Amino acid sequence: MELLSISCSKPWSCAGYLNWKVVEKSLNSSRSDIILARKSQSLCTGFKARMLNKGEGSRLTGSFRCFHDVSNTSAMSESHSSYVVGGKDDLGNVSEREESTSKVLIPGLPDESNGDYGSPISSCYWEWKPKYTVHYEKAGTENVNSPPVLFLPGFGVGSFHYEKQLKDLGREFRVWALDFLGQGMSLPSEDPAPCSNEKKALEGENSLWGFGKQSEPWAAELVYSIDLWREQVRYFVEEVKSVAALNKASRQWFLSSVIGEPVYVVGNSLGGFVALYFAACNPQLVKGVTLLNATPFWGFLPNPIRSPRLAKIFPWAGTFPMPDGVRKLTEFVWQKISDPRSIGEVLKQVYADHSIKVDKVFSRILEVTEHPAAAASFASIMFAPKGELSFQEALLRCQMSNIPICLMYGKEDPWVRPVWGQMIKKQVPEAPYYVISPAGHCPHDEVPEVVNYLLRGWIENLESQGSESLPLLNVDKSDQHVSKDLEFLREGSKKSVRVHFFGSEFSVWRQIGSYIRSRVTNSGAKFL
Repeated sequence: MELLSISCSKPWSCAGYLNWKVVEKSLNSSRSDIILARKSQSLCTGFKARMLNKGEGSRLTGSFRCFHDVSNTSAMSESHSSYVVGGKDDLGNVSEREESTSKVLIPGLPDESNGDYGSPISSCYWEWKPKYTVHYEKAGTENVNSPPVLFLPGFGVGSFHYEKQLKDLGREFRVWALDFLGQGMSLPSEDPAPCSNEKKALEGENSLWGFGKQSEPWAAELVYSIDLWREQVRYFVEEVKSVAALNKASRQWFLSSVIGEPVYVVGNSLGGFVALYFAACNPQLVKGVTLLNATPFWGFLPNPIRSPRLAKIFPWAGTFPMPDGVRKLTEFVWQKISDPRSIGEVLKQVYADHSIKVDKVFSRILEVTEHPAAAASFASIMFAPKGELSFQEALLRCQMSNIPICLMYGKEDPWVRPVWGQMIKKQVPEAPYYVISPAGHCPHDEVPEVVNYLLRGWIENLESQGSESLPLLNVDKSDQHVSKDLEFLREGSKKSVRVHFFGSEFSVWRQIGSYIRSRVTNSGAKFL
């Protein structure tokens, strides 16, 4: 999730884990049509399959500490339902038209009241570089033959925002959720720019880190930018070794699996931008990208590599130490956004359903804001430069590399409206596009049952090279789009969510046009 206004703050997750119920079987009669529609990605699929075979033996350089394993229950395997192919209609007119809808019963979340805790989650730390300690969570590492899935959070949010995905999807896949450096539990454990001893003595325990006039050597070039996070994800995928530790009596049993292979990357808000950016720069490491209300832009200052002359105009761009004026501004703004009342207001904005319990997440947000490095990290993020690639350029590179893309957008998002998803859909017409209602900026946390169901089906469709149909895919090829009411149980009550689906619109001419635009874009970038 992403917080941009002064009254904004950090992310959240909610309680409630429910039973698996009956799931419709895939409509196998439409398989041949799906395979045809996905011809443009067949080369990529074969390439990724070869990468999987070569995935073992990656070099491991980080040091890791894992803890906190929750008791596990038996995983349940269910097949998934059908989807409908979208067509050429204007996506913006969906809500204005009369549509015939049908209901689909989908699985709920693990129900703790019935003893189903889902997949156990392990909380781990990885030392990427000296003093750069990254926190992440993982589940399903025992599923050694299943695809790996990596979740990337939004601004101000950590891996805890994907707890519902780890517990549920971890029963079938190998799943990781990452905290970006400078956020969540990946905040530094040492002061990057210590204040004088006199100031520390004056402020006592309330002394904030990073407000000194000289940075530590390890933080001399530190800036919490989107380029840093892109590289963090790359090294994480290439190097991280996950270890699931199961303690029985006096012995410890370790089951290891290395990511070191192409992954499915899922990102919400800022995490969506980073996911797309990472995929564009490292297509050999990505099997597919799912965007959950992805922000289409990030950063305000010019990138020093892309626009070196323009970047020199700005004296400070998120590094340590901070100028005096920025320190004073940060202290003032931080008092506002870290106030519990401000956090409560943001929670009301981002969730369309105000009946969702957010107490657990609320406490997690407060915990992060109370870290002594949180304020300075926030300032570094806000003043960090733009990435080397824009969102559109990253999207175009992914398209030219035939990286599969899936779009899932909450319709009631007050920040990243579905129109942004529509624009992506028009640029990448072969991407399935889902509009979920009611759902806000964080559909994976507000309606995790729906997002998990759709994500399962999309991954299964790719893994089977089209023999498994996408969720909600109609047999009737004349349908340009479809609307379905997805029903599931939550806390003993039935809940219904409307999903509009738009399917593949493959065109050779669009592919040629995209190739020409990419050549023009790359040529123009050289002169910037």
